Amino acid sequence: MQHRVLDVLEFYKIKEKLKQHASSSLGKEKVDELMPSINVDEVQRWQDETDEASTILRLKGHAPLGGLKDVRAHVKRAKIGGVLSPIELVEISGTLYASRQMKHFIEELVEEQEVNLPFFIDYVRQITIYTDEEKKIKRCIDDNGEVLDSASEVLRSIRSSKRATEARVREKLESIIRSSAAQKMLSDAVVTIRNDRYVIPVKQEYRGAYGGIVHDQSSSGATLFIEPQSVVDLNNTLNQIRIKEKQEIERILSELSSIIAEHGDGILHNVTMMKEIDFMFTKARYAKALKATKPSINDGGIIKLYQARHPLLKQEEVVANDIELGEHYTSIVITGPNTGGKTVTLKTIGLFTLMAQSGLHIPALDGSVMSVFDEVYADIGDEQSIEQSLSTFSSHMVNIVDILKNVGDRSLVLFDELGAGTDPQEGAALAISILDEVMNRGARVIATTHYPELKAYGYNREGVINASVEFDIETLSPTYKLLIGVPGRSNAFEISKRLGLSERVIERAKSHITEDRNEVDSMIASLEESKKQAEIELKESNYLRKEAEQLHRELQQQIIEFNQQRDRLYEEAEKKAAMKVEEAKREAEEIIRMLRKMQKDQRATIKDHELIDAKKRLESAIPQFEKSKMKQEAEKKASRRKLQPGDEVKVISLNQKGHLLEKVNDGEWQVQIGILKMKVKEADLEYKSRPKPVEDKPLATVKGKDYHVSLELDLRGERYENALLRVEKYLDDAMLAGYPKVNIIHGKGTGALRQGVREYLKNHRSVKSMRFGDVSEGGNGVTVVELK
Repeated sequence: MQHRVLDVLEFYKIKEKLKQHASSSLGKEKVDELMPSINVDEVQRWQDETDEASTILRLKGHAPLGGLKDVRAHVKRAKIGGVLSPIELVEISGTLYASRQMKHFIEELVEEQEVNLPFFIDYVRQITIYTDEEKKIKRCIDDNGEVLDSASEVLRSIRSSKRATEARVREKLESIIRSSAAQKMLSDAVVTIRNDRYVIPVKQEYRGAYGGIVHDQSSSGATLFIEPQSVVDLNNTLNQIRIKEKQEIERILSELSSIIAEHGDGILHNVTMMKEIDFMFTKARYAKALKATKPSINDGGIIKLYQARHPLLKQEEVVANDIELGEHYTSIVITGPNTGGKTVTLKTIGLFTLMAQSGLHIPALDGSVMSVFDEVYADIGDEQSIEQSLSTFSSHMVNIVDILKNVGDRSLVLFDELGAGTDPQEGAALAISILDEVMNRGARVIATTHYPELKAYGYNREGVINASVEFDIETLSPTYKLLIGVPGRSNAFEISKRLGLSERVIERAKSHITEDRNEVDSMIASLEESKKQAEIELKESNYLRKEAEQLHRELQQQIIEFNQQRDRLYEEAEKKAAMKVEEAKREAEEIIRMLRKMQKDQRATIKDHELIDAKKRLESAIPQFEKSKMKQEAEKKASRRKLQPGDEVKVISLNQKGHLLEKVNDGEWQVQIGILKMKVKEADLEYKSRPKPVEDKPLATVKGKDYHVSLELDLRGERYENALLRVEKYLDDAMLAGYPKVNIIHGKGTGALRQGVREYLKNHRSVKSMRFGDVSEGGNGVTVVELK
């Protein structure tokens, strides 16, 4: 990618904002190295890595990267025999700790949450744990870089001796400054240090009173800092102890440095892995801040952005737009007035492309699609060059000439005010020719222009579509809403009229406009109105579609439940029949055994009354199956009233109401249940009512059986008064729909809404009974209502 294009599209500003979310200098270094890739597989991998990091942040809310430092220079110096400082060793220990924490964090997350994190697992598997080395450094050096007494027994002994000697020196000096002569001869009654030796401040005129060594004097020369002769030997001893302490500390640091050198390659590899991990979380944090999503990636030049927002504008103020390119058309020509948002649209598409090819998520809704381009070319802004004596037009042409030399079928080209800065007629002709050339090369093109001639260009060229940025005449300001398929139109007359210009002057101005131009403006106005109406109708159709899908799912669920219940009843009936048959077999076998025994014992003809008794027992052994009470009642009711088309009936096996459409044969009817039509045996139907003739009413005022009502009402989050109003209306609708049973979801919460709703249901005219839902229905958060 050209650095000029990255600068024009403000990609470097994105990197600066991204850098703010890094946890360490390693992550910031990775951001500095970041450049868009043109390899589709690499881009897809980067996007997946960012998505994995976003998943972790969503599940856990954080990532354990505390203590991570860039210790590569420290480790390399240790490998060549250098002795590391305490602070450098502390940073290495912190990095070893961060590596260990991250490895355990990812492994536990995968095990506990059963989430798939292939990239993170690959990185942490390459991390080596150095627990012993980490603990050894922490045992020897504290977090502030001080070598601890516990580092070695020798150091502990030396420091104990050092503290004792220092105490003796201070004790001697304090006895001197507390003496009666001290107040007269000392500038101040304090013990201080000069050149690592304990001294006292003596006035110049009493220099010889204490003897010893002069180490320093005040700026005025009135005070000398003298080491009295009585403590010279003790200070000498103290210095010797300090030398031993320094030597022991150097030995300890050398030993620790050798340990780091021994494992240097492994530690450096850990740092490399942690650098990648920190960078992935950096991208994920930035995506979270932008409310960005992962786009689908392709290499076919297809871009689909839903509610795209420019990432560098204030997110609470920026206007989101839907933008598509590359599938049904390869070029967009955006026309309209200045300050309308045309350039922002160009930069949004260009910047999104660079972000996506860098593995960054984009601030748009889920389902957005981005393509990978080999090059992004942009001629945006007024690049007039005084140094090169180039006008605005010449400067633009220099860029365009360079673009035309290199553009190909895997390029994205962005032209801002194409052909501007010269004679309008020549500029428009030049703009059309340039667009034709770039399109013929197979590139994806988005261009903005003022020229009205280019409005017709979108209608005369295949693969080109017009677009504009909406302008609100009422407020005299742009809405920044992009309208695909509608060319921009001049609003000069309307704006002038609202600002107070006389109607006479405006009409005279209109007379100078050609009839063709007026027709074009009228056509554009009509297109804008048609597009707005189409958007409204699209929203309505989407709502109706969702309602239909919900109804379809509910009916499917009812059919599934019906089939399950039917299968269960069949299974129970088969079991009962099998038991009766088995019992009959046993009884018959017993009778046969008895007859054979009688025949054997009596050895004579069996008497008639004995045969009659045996026959009766055999007849009674034949299994008798009773009809279910439900079926008996249905047969009785069906026999009492002759059914006819239009009757309201109840399908007993489904426990649902419906209407008879027509009789299929002697034993079956076609029944309408909601939007479902099905054949039902007459024995499974229960007559409910026969509709009376009604006067014709306007269709819009009648809610009949075809009016869909959901089987459940969700009141969660509602205020108490609103909830009761919704319950009342819902029960009326449910009664009209013929539902025998509905669910009212009030949630558990504090119980206030639940209690209020149940009190209301107790006294409602249409409620037959109610109960809390069972565990599978939602428990105490749901009330199941049976209607009359």
